[in-house]
Amino acid sequence: MTLGQKLYTVWAFFTVNLRRLFRDKTALFFTFLFPLIFLFIFGGLNSGSGDVSFKVAVINNSDQPFAQQFTQQLNKQKTFKIDAGVTNQAAANEKMGRGELDATIELPKGFGKVAVGQTYPTGQAIVRYTQNSQSAAATLTTVLQAELQGINAKFVKTETPLTVTSKQNNERSLSAFDYTFTGLLGFAVLGSGIFGPMSVFPELKKNGVLRRLHTTPLRVWQYFLSVMLGNAVIGLLSLAVMFIVAIVIFKLKIVGNYLELIPFMALGIITILGIGLSIGGWAKNERQAAPVGNIIAFPLMFLSGAFFPRFLMPDWLQNITFFIPLTPIIDGARLIATEGKHLTDLGPQIGVLGVWMVIVYAIAFRVFRWE
Repeated sequence: MTLGQKLYTVWAFFTVNLRRLFRDKTALFFTFLFPLIFLFIFGGLNSGSGDVSFKVAVINNSDQPFAQQFTQQLNKQKTFKIDAGVTNQAAANEKMGRGELDATIELPKGFGKVAVGQTYPTGQAIVRYTQNSQSAAATLTTVLQAELQGINAKFVKTETPLTVTSKQNNERSLSAFDYTFTGLLGFAVLGSGIFGPMSVFPELKKNGVLRRLHTTPLRVWQYFLSVMLGNAVIGLLSLAVMFIVAIVIFKLKIVGNYLELIPFMALGIITILGIGLSIGGWAKNERQAAPVGNIIAFPLMFLSGAFFPRFLMPDWLQNITFFIPLTPIIDGARLIATEGKHLTDLGPQIGVLGVWMVIVYAIAFRVFRWE
């Protein structure tokens, strides 16, 4: 058989595998629907403006007009999300105990009263909180103090020799959703690369499909290459759907080059697919494949930065997790898509993926069984 005939065989099985993947409900679920579910969940959680806000209750025990005006002013502030249904401290304590409120702002009796001989109101607001909300209460107290200082300045004119101001620089930083989205891309690659072959190959063995293929001149490398190409196409389509949804619904801003992102993600898909081929090719049935796949996939999810930023990990763990196969995929996608880096800037990530590709496909060829 000539090289041309061998490549034609690869192409023929590529088209067959592509049609089979589109008919396989399990593979389609893990490739398209499952990542979209997580995209909508994390997109909804991280698509806010990023402004700091506090869930509070305001207990006004004062009958002074200023106290009423101050309460109305707090209601207009975006910083305070006031629960209007809480009117007493007992109800506030119950909600704080359940974590539904960050703190309670109490205006005691006489708050806002104008003392004899004075022309301005006086009083001290009280911020009540629980042991589990000390950090939020400290920030809330600072914000509330700044609010009161602004009111004080209207009544008592004083000079402030030392002040602070803030200025925005021109550097664009990652939003919470930008950071999360590239992690979800890695999760989608993991789902299509591991969970798909992990379920498909044992089923093909069970139905005798691979056994019949083994009786033909088809070689393992030809079959693997056709599977790689098919999964790369499906995987890139899945990522394209995620990009469209993220841009249209969650206003994702891409600053990098798509033409550089596509080959990099294809490299990542093929590398992770090697893990799925190793598991699915080795396992005789799904009972063997499922636990091995889960043992590998779940640590990859949580240690690679798919859901939690790696910079929150200890330095020693960051150094270790950089070398697991999913990490360079997520880091590289983040560098290209949200920071505008080029493939030439991703030497470490591409190098790690290249090493893993050699390792996982060497294992896949070694352990593959036709039945």
